[in-house]
Amino acid sequence: MPSKIEISHRTIIFTVAFLISLWLVWQIRQIIVGLFVAMVLMAALNPAIDKMEKMKIPRVLGIILIYILIILVVGIVIAGVIPPLIDQTSNLVAKIPELIEDLGIPSIDQRIVESQIQQLGSIPANLFKFSLTIVSSLVGALAVLIIAFYLLLERKNLNRYLHILFGGDGEARAEKFIDQVEKKLGGWVRAELISMAVIGVMAYLGLRLLGIDFALPLALLAGIFEIVPNIGPVASSIPAILAGLAISPLMALAVAALYFLIQQVESSFICPQIMSKETGVNPLVTILSLAIGFKLGGVMGAILAIPVVLLAQVIASEVFASDRFKQL
Repeated sequence: MPSKIEISHRTIIFTVAFLISLWLVWQIRQIIVGLFVAMVLMAALNPAIDKMEKMKIPRVLGIILIYILIILVVGIVIAGVIPPLIDQTSNLVAKIPELIEDLGIPSIDQRIVESQIQQLGSIPANLFKFSLTIVSSLVGALAVLIIAFYLLLERKNLNRYLHILFGGDGEARAEKFIDQVEKKLGGWVRAELISMAVIGVMAYLGLRLLGIDFALPLALLAGIFEIVPNIGPVASSIPAILAGLAISPLMALAVAALYFLIQQVESSFICPQIMSKETGVNPLVTILSLAIGFKLGGVMGAILAIPVVLLAQVIASEVFASDRFKQL
């Protein structure tokens, strides 16, 4: 006679509660991602705020000054880059039909015109959707900045909160854990900014030396794409090679060689000397985590893949070092 399997009420309640929790987390996943981004920003800015506080500058004033500095830098970059970026991008777009004709597809112009005419009716709806996306992105970015502001402001009260939550020994361990997370995430942000600047400058100088007309937008694209290490330079090389092909096949090969050189600099210098040093993540782990992140969450998943790995790394080290784990 088969044995009867009994499931306790406690197990049923726990299972239902667990499933409801998973559903709730999925429903608020965008909020969780925004909070995580704010924590990464806080981790990157907190060392500078602490140094300013040691210089007798009030913490709230230090945070405001850092925010003003960031806004000024972004504003200067936008003011200096956007006008030539628009001009060069317009020239690049205008060159596309000529490039396609050089590739031996003579009827493409007519097909493009017909396609654009058919899409004219959907322009109002597309503009409305695009406007909503822009507004939503701006609101999301503003929310992240506000959350990061309050996280930075309350960082000095962390010990008091940890004492209330965990008590004596738990407070020390929780503080150590948070310090490690902040160090890892802050290092990642600093490494990313340095990498993006180095790749962008290298691409701009190389493209200018080669005489590519669209050096600025292409270099800016290379710098932005570097936020996804290893994959970024490869992806950003495609439009640059096409721009070179608009001049001649030999120029396209020269541009490809330039981006190959940039890729080598990234893999042999930037990743081991900057990224791995700051984060301690193996390059192979970086590539795998990027692939998994992109598969699960698209571009945003790839961008946040390394911070998630860093967080998991700190959690794993704490678990393995715990007394309970050693007793297993």
